[in-house]
Amino acid sequence: MEGLRFRRVQRPQVITDELPEHHYKASGTYSGKVFQVTLISLGGFVLLPLLVIILILESPIHPEVFSLKEPPVMKGCWEPNLKLREAKRLFEDQITGPESIANIGDVFFTGTSDGKIVKLIGRRIHTVTRLGKLPCGSKEEESSCGRPLGIRIGPNGTLFVADAYLGLFEVNPTTGEATRLVKGGEEVAGRKLSFINDLAVTQDGKKVYFTDSSSRWQRRDYLNLIMEATADGRVLEYDTESRELTVVMENLRFPNGIQLLPDEESVLVAETTMARIRRVHVAGLNKGGMDTFIDNLPGFPDNIRPSSTGGYWVAMSAVRQNPGFSMLDFLSQRPWIKKFIFKIFSQDVLMKFVPRYSLVAELHDGGICTRSFHDPNGLVVAYISEVHEHDGNLYLGSFRSPYIAKLDLSKV
Repeated sequence: MEGLRFRRVQRPQVITDELPEHHYKASGTYSGKVFQVTLISLGGFVLLPLLVIILILESPIHPEVFSLKEPPVMKGCWEPNLKLREAKRLFEDQITGPESIANIGDVFFTGTSDGKIVKLIGRRIHTVTRLGKLPCGSKEEESSCGRPLGIRIGPNGTLFVADAYLGLFEVNPTTGEATRLVKGGEEVAGRKLSFINDLAVTQDGKKVYFTDSSSRWQRRDYLNLIMEATADGRVLEYDTESRELTVVMENLRFPNGIQLLPDEESVLVAETTMARIRRVHVAGLNKGGMDTFIDNLPGFPDNIRPSSTGGYWVAMSAVRQNPGFSMLDFLSQRPWIKKFIFKIFSQDVLMKFVPRYSLVAELHDGGICTRSFHDPNGLVVAYISEVHEHDGNLYLGSFRSPYIAKLDLSKV
């Protein structure tokens, strides 16, 4: 009986020891399941909209894979400096987007984002003409308002203007009378002139060469064009006597600024997406050919204008930093990321993430860089589009900023 009682005492002890362990495991399993369900639910709420965006929504761009060389190391002529910060802002908050600049004596002319051609005399601004029609100010109204970009002085003292939407014009700077030479949207060789950008005029005024950056995208969607990297840009020639319009070169990725060489047998063309400048032969024995003036620039070139030393000024509003990280270089081989980004964000939002860095370079024959001026972060001069030299000063245009900047070359 004593042995029996001993065993009875021990059995409850064994059961008592196991019961807490059994309850603990059951409780832990239940809590784990609740946590997993909660986590999966939260993940679903976050991931489901993204999956809908990825699978259902159509991306506005259809990017192509293309290859850029490793950006050049920014040393030597390209060594970063702060020289552009010596510039002074002119007409600040009085004009917006003075993309290109030309002058007759000390009178300057430019086109603005509200569709006007203006004359700058001293500190005064006079409207020469308006190529489009009101209202202006929004992205939707830009195509009817007009957006003057490249501007040049012709041999007879008239202005030649490239409007991104409306076409090529010859403008009397005194009366404001505007004559349309080429109509924007016109179909040439089976493709529309959708994004007329810059122009160059021969000394006798008989030929006008201009860039059409894309037949698919308009100026208001320029970031789409850059990201898509479409090779549908062209260089065209307009004969002012016969009024004949012909394609000189095609299949370029965002042809932008254009500049005639002194012999007028070739033009330099900034191929922005590819970070290079091409030389297109428009006359002479090599007519119809093309070669590279300079490849693998440390930035994305915009307009090209002559310098007083026989070279060419090139403006760049975004750079490919090395050492550093270039987002556009990274994305060039990853079109699926581009498509995803453009499904989520608008162009205006994306522009806020593009690092500002203004760079001006003087290039000579052979694509040799002789000097460069920088403004990291674009603190003084931002969104630079053109460098126009006059009387020892550089006048810096911008496709977006509300001013023209002036840099005294004697101070840098």
